[in-house]
Amino acid sequence: MTPRRTATEMAAALATNETSSLELLEASFSAIDASESDIHAFISLADRGDLRETAAAIDEARVRGDKLHPFAGIPIAVKDNISVSGHPLTCASRILGGYEPPYTATAVSRLQAAQLLVIGKTNMDEFGFGSSTENSAFFATRNPRALERVPGGTSGGSAAAVAAGFVPWALGTDTGGSVRQPAALCGTVGFRPSYGRVSRYGLVAYSSSMDQIGPLATSVDDVASLTRLMAGVDPCDATTVEATLPAKDQPQTRLRLGLPREYLSSDCQKDVSAAVDMLATRADALGWSVTEISLPLTPYALDAYYIIASVEAASNLARFDGVRYCDRAPEASTYFDMLVQTRTRGFGAEAKRRILLGTFASSAGYEDEYYGRACRVRNALIQEFSSAFGDVDLILSPVSPSTAWPIGERVADPMAMYLSDIYSVPAALAGLPAAVIPVTEDAEGLPIGLQLCGPRMADALVLDAARALEADLNASVE
Repeated sequence: MTPRRTATEMAAALATNETSSLELLEASFSAIDASESDIHAFISLADRGDLRETAAAIDEARVRGDKLHPFAGIPIAVKDNISVSGHPLTCASRILGGYEPPYTATAVSRLQAAQLLVIGKTNMDEFGFGSSTENSAFFATRNPRALERVPGGTSGGSAAAVAAGFVPWALGTDTGGSVRQPAALCGTVGFRPSYGRVSRYGLVAYSSSMDQIGPLATSVDDVASLTRLMAGVDPCDATTVEATLPAKDQPQTRLRLGLPREYLSSDCQKDVSAAVDMLATRADALGWSVTEISLPLTPYALDAYYIIASVEAASNLARFDGVRYCDRAPEASTYFDMLVQTRTRGFGAEAKRRILLGTFASSAGYEDEYYGRACRVRNALIQEFSSAFGDVDLILSPVSPSTAWPIGERVADPMAMYLSDIYSVPAALAGLPAAVIPVTEDAEGLPIGLQLCGPRMADALVLDAARALEADLNASVE
């Protein structure tokens, strides 16, 4: 695909008056007009007149010499489970039809304070339930690299918007891999910050103990810059921590990379395993040590994740009852009928499946057998990662066992869809930072992205290492 300017490059061009915010905005509009009807990355788009007016005002301020953030006037897309005042909020579900939030998520308000322009809200799997962006109530998003293939999920709309060149960067959310997996399948960079690094206030909750807002972009510098803008303590989210993300710095000359043997099993597509070997060889050439490690609890992570996430989802989605802000069933004669009819027609099949699973796993007589046991597995997994990071600095692995699969191939087989998350959920369960960078392509020309995972709050180390590998890969292409 034709190389496009990163947001960092756009900021440099703005600083030297090589371009203007209005020109960047018009370029986004042109790209959307040319390809959005094929890709379906957006659920809703902002008013172009308002955006042009804002961009022109930013350009005028820049000409006057006003002090502006370097990224002022650069467009961005936001996943449609993140509240932005003045924009619809659907979570790709019919149950939120017509809802517009009265407030803006903290992460977005911090970007708006830097005068980034929210150009639209991107498509997703309903409430975050899926791995392909086919579970949207509205339409499936297509992978810009191969229109007959999925873009991954649940942040598939955000990944597709970046991969298609609609915007240089976008916000997604990552509960079990929903930033990292679509980044890998679409050939973009994606980053899941440590749990607590970025406020969840204004993010519609799926699994509150794992949800994180994270960026997708065309370079590691860009995702690092977005994370730096969003990060920090928020009085509206008690899980946030005061841990600043320093400016970029080169990683120590001899990083220790671990390759978990459980991630390179026969379940992993051969092209993906070969990409891991190739990147490990490049890391070795940079002077880093590469050793095989074992994370034996990996096979149990997926089961634990789907139990914990479903229990939390069933609880969080109880608020969608037709009383406060849902598309209420009008023909119901009693409160109970209204509740049943609203939720029956408002939720899609996958949402209903997870609500039923979560309700059962947390019900009397089964809570300890399922939810309690899953929580114990999670705690053991956290300890396993902690022990591994005593021997290595970072873990290199696939984030998806395969490249993008054909649209419709796994929709009727939930287990096959769930298994696509097998390598992404462990870091989410442990609350760890993980970055995905595009590395190569498979035999069919589909993108392969790989994951670098680090200890909790070692976000800067993960990003610095990802940046070093990205630079090495780019140099080899040149």
